[in-house]
Amino acid sequence: MAPKKSLKRSLGMWAIVGLGLGYMTPTVVFDTFGIVSMETGGLVPLAYLVATVVMFFTALSYGKMVAVFPAAGSAYTYTRETMHPGLGFVVGWAALLDYLLLPVVNALLIRIYMEALFPEAPGWIWVVLYVALITGINLRSMTSTSKVTSTLVVFEIALIVAFVVLAGIQLSNGMGQGTIFSTAPLFNESMKAAAILTGATVVCFSFIGFDAITMYTEEAKDPKTMPRAILLTLGIGGGIFFLAAWFGQSVFPTVDQFQVTDDTLPEMALYVGGQVFQLLFLAGAFAATIASGLSSHASVSRLLFVMGRNGVLRPAKLFAYVHPKFRTPVFTVALVGVVSLLAITPSLELVASMINFGALIAFTFVNLSVIAYFVVRKKRYRTPRDVFHYLVLPLIGAGMTGVLWAFLHLEALIFGLIWTVAGVVYLAVLTKGFRRKISDFVLEEEPADDEVNGHTDGGDHPTSGAPVLAGAAPTQVHDKE
Repeated sequence: MAPKKSLKRSLGMWAIVGLGLGYMTPTVVFDTFGIVSMETGGLVPLAYLVATVVMFFTALSYGKMVAVFPAAGSAYTYTRETMHPGLGFVVGWAALLDYLLLPVVNALLIRIYMEALFPEAPGWIWVVLYVALITGINLRSMTSTSKVTSTLVVFEIALIVAFVVLAGIQLSNGMGQGTIFSTAPLFNESMKAAAILTGATVVCFSFIGFDAITMYTEEAKDPKTMPRAILLTLGIGGGIFFLAAWFGQSVFPTVDQFQVTDDTLPEMALYVGGQVFQLLFLAGAFAATIASGLSSHASVSRLLFVMGRNGVLRPAKLFAYVHPKFRTPVFTVALVGVVSLLAITPSLELVASMINFGALIAFTFVNLSVIAYFVVRKKRYRTPRDVFHYLVLPLIGAGMTGVLWAFLHLEALIFGLIWTVAGVVYLAVLTKGFRRKISDFVLEEEPADDEVNGHTDGGDHPTSGAPVLAGAAPTQVHDKE
């Protein structure tokens, strides 16, 4: 009997939510607090509230699409199957930018933490050790990845709750605003809409994770739970961000007392809880970084796996390879580990500024995919309810994402465009000057026992003509002449 080639279905809904929260790294609100506070004029909670609303409409679109296409691949898969394989590739390529760079950011943070603790040791040692650990856990299984991530997330959230309690005590003692019952964190006379939107664009970086859990669809015990898992991840993560930002802004109305505004987490912990709490909070930040590293590493390896399975990343036999025992995409997991070693040299600011480009590309096209599938293909526009769900809501999501596009940092936009052009050039080479269609790259698939046969769009019609999306993986790639 041939070994199974599919990814192992081992993740329950809360395990997936835990992976998403780990990816989002809730403590990042304290790391970027100083930057966002200066950008918004002391309205960090408002920036997070705006970003959460924008992400909510996009999360609804993710939920609709993952129900139709219960496969790993996220925005890449949805665009490929609803619009055009070539456009899907470009979207997937652009999304790779933020997915590949987030593991690098986590490795960079670990290097920074360890260099601060052990300044005499060369930084590359910590990067190598960290990457080896994260890669090894992800190679073994998603079950172990989710268990470790969930444990670290619980520890992280407990420390955030402790921060909120201590901040409340400090407020009652007259620190900052002197009360939590103040509109100051949401409104002041000098507030500007452009500044708030710029701040919301910056904090979008914090939300990368609620969407990435769609990469685990083929490893979910029940793919039908994915839409709920997406909304839960966004709701819980957004709530934590807003609550932490509210108390943080109440205690620290301005950034005047911070020595370092690029990363205010250590000083915020020190001022509200003293040195002991500062050490505990730094330990929580360390745990959060590892949790995010595990989740982001796992997610991007699944995207690379699906693109290899579809024949657009070569050699496809390697990109689409699933270990017969672990049932994980070991080649792509190892490849992401190699890319993460780039954290040995660059600065955090350089890498972090580039991430939002790919995320906004993915968010925009997921919203457009809902319209392309339900309205254009399925003709779901004959009732007011259908128009509202499949046209109005995704248009709002795409429009709000477009507004954030307008406030993207110039450096991120330039590098993102260069990356996208490189992807188009690669696509031109792959398709011999666009003379061949990407859909001509056909896969021989080996079915598995837990294969999901057929997909529905919420009880309407099976998705016809779509390639296998779950429960199978290729053994060989053929180019159809």
